[in-house]
Amino acid sequence: MRMNLIITNIARRVNVTLLAGAAASTPLLHAQTATRTPDAEPLPDVVITATRAPKAIDKIPGAVMVIGQRELEGQYTLADDPSQALAIHVPSFSPSRQKMSAAGESLRGRVPLILLDGVPQSNPLRAGMREGYFADTAVIERVEVINGASAIQGMGATGGIINYITRSPKKNGTEHTAHVRMSNQFRSDSLDWKTGYSLAHKSDSFDLFGYAGVQRRGVGYDGRGRRLGLETVQGDTNDAGGHDLFLKIGKSFGDQRVSASYNRFKMEGDGDYRNVNAVLAQGIPTTAVEGTPPGAPARNAVETGSVEYRHDALAGGRFTAQLFKQDFASLYGATNTATFQDARIAPVGSLYDQSEIIADKYGAKLTYVRPDTLVQGLEVTAGFDLLHDSTRQQLSGTNRTWVPELNFTSRAPFAQFEYEVGPVTLRTGVRREDAKLDVDSYTTLASYGGRLVLGGQRSFTRNVRNIGAVWRFAPQWSMFVSSAEGFGLPDVGLVLRAVNRPGQSVASLFDMEPVVTRNNEIGVNWRGRQGNLGGSYYDSRSKLGTALRINSAGIGQLDRVPTHVHGWELVGDWRLDRAWTFTGSHARAIGKTATTAGAPIDVELGGRQIGPAKTVLGANWRLSPDGQLRLQATHLADRDINAGRMAGTAILEEHFKGYTLLDLVGGLQTRWGKVGVGIDNLLDRQYIHYYSQSANSREATAYFAGRGRTLSVNWSRGF
Repeated sequence: MRMNLIITNIARRVNVTLLAGAAASTPLLHAQTATRTPDAEPLPDVVITATRAPKAIDKIPGAVMVIGQRELEGQYTLADDPSQALAIHVPSFSPSRQKMSAAGESLRGRVPLILLDGVPQSNPLRAGMREGYFADTAVIERVEVINGASAIQGMGATGGIINYITRSPKKNGTEHTAHVRMSNQFRSDSLDWKTGYSLAHKSDSFDLFGYAGVQRRGVGYDGRGRRLGLETVQGDTNDAGGHDLFLKIGKSFGDQRVSASYNRFKMEGDGDYRNVNAVLAQGIPTTAVEGTPPGAPARNAVETGSVEYRHDALAGGRFTAQLFKQDFASLYGATNTATFQDARIAPVGSLYDQSEIIADKYGAKLTYVRPDTLVQGLEVTAGFDLLHDSTRQQLSGTNRTWVPELNFTSRAPFAQFEYEVGPVTLRTGVRREDAKLDVDSYTTLASYGGRLVLGGQRSFTRNVRNIGAVWRFAPQWSMFVSSAEGFGLPDVGLVLRAVNRPGQSVASLFDMEPVVTRNNEIGVNWRGRQGNLGGSYYDSRSKLGTALRINSAGIGQLDRVPTHVHGWELVGDWRLDRAWTFTGSHARAIGKTATTAGAPIDVELGGRQIGPAKTVLGANWRLSPDGQLRLQATHLADRDINAGRMAGTAILEEHFKGYTLLDLVGGLQTRWGKVGVGIDNLLDRQYIHYYSQSANSREATAYFAGRGRTLSVNWSRGF
């Protein structure tokens, strides 16, 4: 019934939708078609792996896109920031904060599941918003994005899936490559540099890729020449450094292959600057001066390892088994927030402490795909996933428990069916989540009343389904319709640490009920010789969703309220001739929720959950066979919401004054190596980040301006 209503609403917008088309594959097509001539052959099928089996992108009913290596190289030249690349190339990804903390960086107003070669990097049990920094950008080859709720990769993808694919050797032989990147704003302390070395080897049956790199980052300056404030508590990429060690090997045996990978990444602040509060009444942002902040600097330390076995001809199908392990630790900066005070330890107001999240995961993914099962054209995908996640949050300075150890185990069989008949592809599937969460008894911090909470076990069982179709109804044209569910838990750590009433137990807390999101979507896509045009309209609902709000005491609280997000995405490119290609995208999401459970859904989701309307335009000039230049503009629209509205003591009113940023990036292949040059914020625009204007508009310690004009140079040479 709901699906029929959605389709009816979409039909009313058909004049917009048909002009737009479906956002399915354009970002990768940009990369592949920038050098195509008008008389070139049609593009080959684009294949992605985030759907658990290699699948042509134009046969997937949904908004699926891939950011190719060329786009990534250009964006990483401009800014060595994974989230900024996503914000440019994924229409409904929120604006990057340019920080280590990814607070407010959402996909279609919801939380995406982040993967590295299929291994989960997200921490859904206690989302500390640090999952965006887990590997050096130098090891990333492409990024696959599935927009909208999905259960195909497991728990946590209520907003979609972002799968980072690491590099692999492409040609036989051995190649050594030196990498150097530098950026500067021509001030004594603004120099960033990174250097690394990679080794690639490939033979008929064996391949290897390894990388080792180190980086140091200075501080940034805004468009008025003022030093940027640092996110000293949540984590910042300014005044920081890090290193990465990556190794991936593979061996083939006829139709079989065994591969293994290991990545060890660390980024840590240097602690050379302390913040000076913003003057909010005058619009003066937070800045920083030389000095040592209290405590140890914030850091991220992540280790990811996996082993994969694949058999391409097992009983007429393809079998894949992956074993993985990930250890994640994030330390936050010291603060004397009221939450950490305990008169038994120190006088109230004088106690500085540091939070640390430790999350260790291991698991297995088994997948079997068999085409033409029983009847011609029917492909069956079946599998089983196992995940164990152990997460806790502690106060490292005083060794206090803030969030007790959460032991989560999920067992999930699934089946997916795809039937292709003529120009139509039909897909449907179901995944059964059978999960358990074990928590020991614990005592909350003194600021919550020092309450004893009885431990226990919670079970979560749910069948999550998807159904969709793709119709290639004319040459170069196709359309899709889909309905898919995603399964996740609320931020369990936020719920448990905030218990402030006596007599509570883990087994009875209502706020720990799971989040199930359904995404309904329709779209159309045109794919021609000289361009592509697409768009989609989606409607995403959670009857029992989550809304993170900050109360009058400055403490985050998680409210269990229904959430409804709907929006549209437009994306396209046009190749004028051999030299010129123009690209563009536009996305707008509208999110609504309620002030309390049972209240009307009549308040808009704020900056912590959803981004403003965003338009990105680009012009690519291939100035020679070995050189190219790109000018791109990003515009964020004004946003004013919830005038005078409150939820308890939390103020919901937000105002955002939009801005437009220009970037210029070029690349040239020379006999001395590949050179890239970028100018971020070309016009040296002074602006305040979207997140600071909206979610942090009353936070003098975190009212941050964006980077001013920054020159970056990237050089690599193989030998």
